[in-house]
Amino acid sequence: MMRQEAVANTVAVCTLPDSDPAAASAVLRHELVSVGHMTDADACEAAGHLVRLARIYGASPFTPLEKARRELGVDRSAFRRLLDVFGRVPQLRSAVENGPSGKYWTNTLLPLERKGVFDAALHHKPVFPYSVGLYPGPTCMFRCHFCVRVTGARYEHSALDDGNKMFAALIDDMPTDDADAMYVSGGLEPLTNPGLGSLVQRAAGRGFRLTLYTNAFALTDRTLERQDGLWNLHAVRTSLYGLNDAEYAATTGKKAAFGRVKANLERFQRLRSARAEPVKLGLNYIVLPGRARRLLDLVDFIAELNSAAPDRPLDFVTLREDYSGRPDGLLSGAERADLQEALTGFREKVAAMTPTLHVDYGYALNGLSAGADAELVRIRPETMRPTAHPQVAVQVDLLGDVYLYREAGFPGLPGADRYSIGKVSPGTPLAQVVERFVTSGGQIPPAEGDEYFMDGFDQVVTARLNQLEADTADGWADQRGFLR
Repeated sequence: MMRQEAVANTVAVCTLPDSDPAAASAVLRHELVSVGHMTDADACEAAGHLVRLARIYGASPFTPLEKARRELGVDRSAFRRLLDVFGRVPQLRSAVENGPSGKYWTNTLLPLERKGVFDAALHHKPVFPYSVGLYPGPTCMFRCHFCVRVTGARYEHSALDDGNKMFAALIDDMPTDDADAMYVSGGLEPLTNPGLGSLVQRAAGRGFRLTLYTNAFALTDRTLERQDGLWNLHAVRTSLYGLNDAEYAATTGKKAAFGRVKANLERFQRLRSARAEPVKLGLNYIVLPGRARRLLDLVDFIAELNSAAPDRPLDFVTLREDYSGRPDGLLSGAERADLQEALTGFREKVAAMTPTLHVDYGYALNGLSAGADAELVRIRPETMRPTAHPQVAVQVDLLGDVYLYREAGFPGLPGADRYSIGKVSPGTPLAQVVERFVTSGGQIPPAEGDEYFMDGFDQVVTARLNQLEADTADGWADQRGFLR
């Protein structure tokens, strides 16, 4: 038993920056022989290759198999044998999933693989989208400098009635095999739609667990009184644009916004506690350049929110880093050191002050917090896929327009209309819109700047599909993608 634990512990951490690959190879070699996977002579060299494979894919999930084979310097027959053995050693798989880029695997790639949507996209098979974003907001009260929204763009108030009827029909048509298949976001601020509560209640009645992405400026007592259905949300995820009024004003262009958002969140915590509502509450916080040290202040802010309802503290926070504006998305050495130090302090302070808080570090910060740089996906027009991936995700706005990418669903955004593949209407359900696009061989040739219509999720999906396509073209169709 102790030997099995030694194998599990040594091999499963072999992708981490402070691990000992040589020690992991030695332990793995003995294990390969003892369980009969290989002879001692074969295992001696194979163990080192297997650990190296784990380290390659633990750090760079989108590496084509042929490139990995060349890095190892083995022929195709030997490489195929290595892939087979790798799949029979659970500790090696754990090492990849726990590596610097492991969140790509566990949060996105493997769940989508299990649903079969990558195969559907590669084979141009029309299936109902894995994820459907509802963009019901007619306007937004903020003018965030990073937002792609056209200043002043909005949907006419007259679109609300028909738009909400369209959303209701879409909810009624949704397959119910995945409770998390829908979310509410935008485009524009969802809480500016007075019918949102009814839509949430309708979706919950069919078993869906909706997460609302909001700036929480309109999460007021009045909104909650008028839209009681909002209590049927699974989670409210608030984008936090600063930790004081000055930071908020600089980012959103609206004075005194921070104070109002904070007050709204505190009241929401007290209300959900008093009502014993199960809805989760969390924050999304972007670490901007030069503001890494603000992470410690973020913990103070969360602790202050928690004091409003000590029995119902904040449930989660997602941390993301803004890589925009840096060549190839890379951090400078000074920035990296500063951010790593801030993350260490953040973890320690969370453990001390908000121990029940779940922290999601995302793709890149997860690796950085472990002491390594995770591979940051950066799709360009030349690596975009003209067929996109409607089998994986689409977004539907208030007018019923179905968008292929998450950042395209903004009214009046130049060029975004090219990424609308049709319109949901009383006679045209979402499934039909997707099927028409896919079966007709629909394609949108990418133009310069189109990559900005894609958010992080879209970029990850695109990178994965490109990788799978490359593996298949190189003769590795049965092993494509490494982990499945």
